[in-house]
Amino acid sequence: MTRRIAMVKRVVDMKTHCQPSDDLEYWLSKTPQERLAAVTFLVNQMLKPGERMDKTVFIRRKLKE
Repeated sequence: MTRRIAMVKRVVDMKTHCQPSDDLEYWLSKTPQERLAAVTFLVNQMLKPGERMDKTVFIRRKLKE
């Protein structure tokens, strides 16, 4: 059995292609656990070893009752 390597490519028209809708479709196709894992991975890439995320920039708002 021999293996073959095939080039995979996708050609799109840059004037009409809508990247945000493709991104949304992609992430909605993932489970919440996969989305959370991806966000955690990205945050950990930006932090130095031992550094924690600065949570002071987030504003807590009370929900209207």
